[in-house]
Amino acid sequence: MEPFQHYCNSEVKDMKKITSLILSSIVLWTAQSTIAADGPVVIGGVEMPQVETSVAFEQMKKKIGKWEGQLTQGLTGDVIDVSYEWSLVSGGNTIMESVVEDGVEMFTTYSDEEGELVVKHYCALGTEPVLSVSEATDQVVALSFDGSRSPLMGDSHDFVNSMRWTMDTSDADEMIYEYTVYLDGELSSNRAELKKI
Repeated sequence: MEPFQHYCNSEVKDMKKITSLILSSIVLWTAQSTIAADGPVVIGGVEMPQVETSVAFEQMKKKIGKWEGQLTQGLTGDVIDVSYEWSLVSGGNTIMESVVEDGVEMFTTYSDEEGELVVKHYCALGTEPVLSVSEATDQVVALSFDGSRSPLMGDSHDFVNSMRWTMDTSDADEMIYEYTVYLDGELSSNRAELKKI
């Protein structure tokens, strides 16, 4: 066997092993996510109580997975790459979202408090606005800033003021994400077109 052919065969075998490992990891992650969402949660032999979730929380669960696309900034008109990845944590009682806009990572949590979805966004602006549901249907989940849970003021703080996800009625793997943000006392709007990957 020629040395080059031996090298190529070895490299193909290595690629098959790597592909197999990647696929196994994906299957394991999917299985763990399903268990966290559907089975009883047991920690140290103690079964955690079953928690009822709101309609809005159940609608947000439809977004679990990774979504990518481009966002148009209302303030500048710039178009930037974005990704949003949702996962269930805390035994299926909280949705964790990792946001990357133009390479900057942020974090958002979604959980029910007293039967209502409450959202906490940890923003690159250095603020942590709290939002609550203003609309929840099969196609739309809209959130508005909740001044009763957060001391932020539009005239003196920079923060996300609202979020809205609209699912595509013809394709469950596409959605529009829109949000407003106070910057230097002025409200601007951003819009992203996203596809599930």
